[in-house]
Amino acid sequence: MKRIFAFFAFAWASIGFMLSGQPLAVKTNLLGWATTTINVGAEMSVAHRHTVQLVGALNPWTFSGDRRIRFWSAQPEWRYWLCESFNGHFFGLHALGGEYNVRNIDMPFGILPHTEKGRHYEGWYVGGGLTYGYQWMLSRHWNLEASIGVGYAYSPYKLYGRCDRCLDRGHRNYVGPTKAAISILYIF
Repeated sequence: MKRIFAFFAFAWASIGFMLSGQPLAVKTNLLGWATTTINVGAEMSVAHRHTVQLVGALNPWTFSGDRRIRFWSAQPEWRYWLCESFNGHFFGLHALGGEYNVRNIDMPFGILPHTEKGRHYEGWYVGGGLTYGYQWMLSRHWNLEASIGVGYAYSPYKLYGRCDRCLDRGHRNYVGPTKAAISILYIF
């Protein structure tokens, strides 16, 4: 899986060199940082009203009380802007994928029930959805963005008990919010 992620990261970087002169932005989601999630993304204009982006996130931490929500995720997205790229309202189509290990954390929307003490989930997910957002131009190089997405995710998992004994295997079909972001962007 790491090789696949590295390949896509290399391909994304290569596109930037091939399309010199196109606006490129580097961004980070402030809501992600508020949950101790390291995240960074790149967005590139591919036409007057179209951009593509790739955002990656990582949360490797374990907290007091053996609480953890370790995960990595990747989220590519295509956006259509109502005015022009990097300015105003936009709609998008996003995909999402990643892996997780959750212990002693109550997840919102009933995503993973039964995470009481001594039990934890491990699994992966893949899905997609629709995005709406808005970008404000703060200066020549800085923008602020707010976006929200809803969609579907499929997630096979294993539920482990004490001593890491597998108690259950299954999958979840999730429909609901798939992204929320308040991001700061630097535009080259």
